[in-house]
Amino acid sequence: MINSRREITSREHPSCTIFDFVEYHINHYDLEQGALEIQYIEEFFGEFPRKKTAAEIVRRLNGRSHLILLANAPLPDDPGTIVPVSFKVAHEIERLEAEPKLADLVERLRDSVHFAGRRILYTWIGGTRRDWRGKGFFRALTEQQEHWAIEQGFDEIVVKTKNRFYEMRGTLDHLRFEVVKYERNPADNGESKVYLSKKLVPETIHTHRSARTVVEIKD
Repeated sequence: MINSRREITSREHPSCTIFDFVEYHINHYDLEQGALEIQYIEEFFGEFPRKKTAAEIVRRLNGRSHLILLANAPLPDDPGTIVPVSFKVAHEIERLEAEPKLADLVERLRDSVHFAGRRILYTWIGGTRRDWRGKGFFRALTEQQEHWAIEQGFDEIVVKTKNRFYEMRGTLDHLRFEVVKYERNPADNGESKVYLSKKLVPETIHTHRSARTVVEIKD
């Protein structure tokens, strides 16, 4: 296992918020180890109806451009113990997808996202453990995702969520994601699907507010 460290800061920007005074520690994993880490952290999310297995994650991501990020933080009652508290997994989607679920996703986005000649990054899964929500971890991971996506030549990021995930939708709004499609669930509006996207340009990085240390962990 090979580790490399890089620091990414946004302190030059004048917006003065709590995020300017916190440094977020993020691990960027290769596929095999990252899949195991995601399988582990998802066990802390009781609201997830079905947890992803490492094998399922490998099947989805293998052979396509992808990103696995986890943020770590000390336990409140044991600062010497560092645990994963937030995660985000994203991968490229293309105009012609063979995997049925992804083909269905692309079809639903057909009138909302332009695929031809462009690279689209889809945020597949992610979340923050309950005790660490509202502390900027999701923002830091999203900003790191954007930084990586721009470096890799992506043109747009797409996210699918549910209407009832108000905190996530609020953070995405602050990060300038736009709603591009809304699929209403007639039985329960909280279960309605919300599709959001953000077009990427080099200047996007200048809007970032989090200070981040990123360690790349390779298999």
